[in-house]
Amino acid sequence: MSEHRRKMPPQQPPTGGRAAARRAAQQPVGRRSAPAQDVGTGAPSASYGPASSHGEEQRPYGGRAEARRAAQRGSRRKGADAGPGGPGGPGGGRRGGGGGGRGSGPGRGSGGPPPGKKRVIDYPRYGKYGWRRWMPSWKLVTGTFLFFTASLMGAAAIAYSRVEIPNEALTATSQNNIYYWADGTRMVATGSGQNRQIVPFAEIPKSMQNAVISAENKTFWDDSGIDPMGIGRAVWNMAKGGETQGGSTITQQYVKNNRLDDQSQTVTRKVKELFISMKVGDEVEKHDIMAGYLNTAYYGRGAYGIQAAARAYFNKDAKHLDPSQSALLAAVLKGATYYDPAGYPEVDPRATREANTKRATDRWKWILDEMQKDGHLTAEERAKYSAFPKVQGPRKSANLSGQIGYLVSTANLNMQNQFGITEKELERGGHEIYTTFEKPKVDAMEDAVQKIIEENIDPKKRPNDDTHVQFGGASVDTATGKIVAIYGGVDATKHFRSNADTTGAQVGSTFKPFVLAAAMKDGVRNPKLGSDQDASERTIVDPDKSRYSGENDLTVRRYNREIWRDEKGEVWKQSNDENADYGPISLRYAMIKSANSPYVQLGMDVGIDKVRDAAIKAGLHEDSLVKGEVPSFSLGVSSPSAIRMAGAYATFANQGKQNDPYSVEKVKKSGVVIAKHEAKSEMAFSPAIASNVTDVLRDVVDDDRGTGTKARIPGRAVAGKTGTTDDNMSAWFVGYTAQLATAIDMYRFDDDETKKNREFLEMYDTGGQEKIHGSSFPSRIWKDYMTDAVKDMPVVDFPKPEKLEGAEPVFGGGAPSPTPTPTATPTPTETTQMPTTTPPATATTTPPPATKTPKPGKTTCSVWDLDCYNTGEPGGPGGNTGQPTTTPPPSGSTTPTPTPSSSDDGNGNGGKPEDDVWMP
Repeated sequence: MSEHRRKMPPQQPPTGGRAAARRAAQQPVGRRSAPAQDVGTGAPSASYGPASSHGEEQRPYGGRAEARRAAQRGSRRKGADAGPGGPGGPGGGRRGGGGGGRGSGPGRGSGGPPPGKKRVIDYPRYGKYGWRRWMPSWKLVTGTFLFFTASLMGAAAIAYSRVEIPNEALTATSQNNIYYWADGTRMVATGSGQNRQIVPFAEIPKSMQNAVISAENKTFWDDSGIDPMGIGRAVWNMAKGGETQGGSTITQQYVKNNRLDDQSQTVTRKVKELFISMKVGDEVEKHDIMAGYLNTAYYGRGAYGIQAAARAYFNKDAKHLDPSQSALLAAVLKGATYYDPAGYPEVDPRATREANTKRATDRWKWILDEMQKDGHLTAEERAKYSAFPKVQGPRKSANLSGQIGYLVSTANLNMQNQFGITEKELERGGHEIYTTFEKPKVDAMEDAVQKIIEENIDPKKRPNDDTHVQFGGASVDTATGKIVAIYGGVDATKHFRSNADTTGAQVGSTFKPFVLAAAMKDGVRNPKLGSDQDASERTIVDPDKSRYSGENDLTVRRYNREIWRDEKGEVWKQSNDENADYGPISLRYAMIKSANSPYVQLGMDVGIDKVRDAAIKAGLHEDSLVKGEVPSFSLGVSSPSAIRMAGAYATFANQGKQNDPYSVEKVKKSGVVIAKHEAKSEMAFSPAIASNVTDVLRDVVDDDRGTGTKARIPGRAVAGKTGTTDDNMSAWFVGYTAQLATAIDMYRFDDDETKKNREFLEMYDTGGQEKIHGSSFPSRIWKDYMTDAVKDMPVVDFPKPEKLEGAEPVFGGGAPSPTPTPTATPTPTETTQMPTTTPPATATTTPPPATKTPKPGKTTCSVWDLDCYNTGEPGGPGGNTGQPTTTPPPSGSTTPTPTPSSSDDGNGNGGKPEDDVWMP
């Protein structure tokens, strides 16, 4: 073999050698090198195979090793793409590159082209088939995640580099709210700036810092402004139903309160807050953040900042707060409306004093426990604070003294209810608030109350009778519902709760006009039919022709004449004030004398549900009315506010058209009107009903026997009603002229909110009077105020009462129906024969005279118009004396009529189950 390799073939061309070997190596794999030959690509050992038909193939110059190396170089260049049958070709050598010669595919696998070209992002995946082709590889998933993470981090880095910390001076100082009188003059400037005192960090007690850290942000001193773990814990804790925690850090809250002028709950604002918080956490000292947060947070009661809060709740400087007091203020930061122990029921009925105290106590305990758990309190210190800290009653700032504080709080509540402007928005300030309050009328009402107090109320002289005397009042424009004046108490900085709002004082007989209105609107039920009678089965009541028993201790019955019994099964017996006994009387006269028994029975005949509906339609809030179907409902055991009572009576003055009372005309911010009152009126009653109610109430004031005579205004038409409640707990007068409706109330109630189980106190001997009625001090205040309030208004009379369609005489409460006889024919001298009636055989009456003269303006008297001849009591016998002066009543009643004092307003004792006084 070596000899063979050393000898050169004699026929070797001069061009052989390495050049020939190189040309052989460059021949395409699997292709013939010449038409007459079939040489495997790059296979120099082919000369060892069978000879071709043309003779033995000449080996390239340079030997087999050189040819093999050249073939291998060619194989690396060409790869595996070659001739028929696949990359190996049928002529592939044993060691040839690019694939074997036995199979027809790549290597020894199956043939066919791959599924597309492989890309940088291998999706759909190269070389995969079916569903696997669409499943991303772990490399692809990981790469995608890393790409987006890097992108987000890059975006965050860019945002963080560009964000700027807002100037604290532009946002930390809140703007004032400016309130204006109805004439556009400035009333008062108020807002957070009026009750904030910034204190340095050194004067903020460590206990207060620790309290908010334990309650809101345990990692405050170490975090970077945000706390992802804290957010996660808050979400998890709330998901478990545990104590709720805010996900925001103290830094974030500081940024929101101090650095952002945007409190909206939007993603944009949240993201902005997040980045600013991170930057503040990096660039602002923690001590400055803590001081800024505690100095600007809102604690309720108009207090912004820790110093104002310490004064508002504990009347001390912030630096003197102990851990227990600090824990309570930290609890209030969660929301003063629901955690201030004094309560805010006027904002939300759920925020009562009792409910708020419980919520505040629970959170106060929790914060102290957390302070101990976090090492801020020792077990011994924690044990010292077992009793809830004593909190003083709410107080207003000095510029809200007198009536101004009550006016502002009334306007604020109106804005929340009417416009949806939240407490938080008002706290930020910047509002111009145009109210309906008229300063001359506000001053006049305050003067009228102060005059009564100075002349009659003397706690030093009568400490057991004249202490804790309270007055309240409200005056409403009858045509629009504007609240033009209120009296909330002696001073908003001394007596926080407005007496013009709901106080709990029952309204007494001032509720009776709603019973009469319901009787005129819905009628009384037929005792022979079921309770669900429609309008066609009811009888509309005429206040003059109808008769109801005014008997004292009247047994009250259901509409179907069954005796009504209370929950104990006891019979209800309704008494009258002073135990007066009137016999069968008209509903007009029952209103004049404020007799209880006729209106209690009338309410039962109409249905308590209908009476309640009439009161609500007139303008009272349903939640101010007592629940249930008790007879005393018609006597005013409910406790609406003075504002709502004035507004409801205004409905009668406004011919049955009801307007909700309101105190804010419009609100501006940055010079732009953002809210404006829109008048909305509803027809509560027909003009006929309203005018008839007004006509009856006029007699309460105009008739010399009426309980409201002290409310007369010379030269003015006045309608109104007195009211006194059980055990002399409260007294009212509510009345109106054509243009103005006013309610005045009086009661005794200790306004020291730190005391528990406070109750209304009796008013016997108060002001030196044996008993306080609505006809006494409330009527006198009403007259003094209204005389001044309407003096510049045009004199307007009430419209004449319209005819009540379908009204018929009704006899209730045991009042018998009369037996009519033909009307006598008048003589030429216009003297009329009286109509006669036949009393029952068992009746004993005084014999009537032969004739009598009708009242002035009457020529004849209908048999139903029993008030026609009467010179005394309308619809009853004997006028004031209680003795018949002409014919006896048609019922033949033998019950004498006493002469109650004109000061009585007939709502003193409520009802009696047998001989016991029933207390609602």
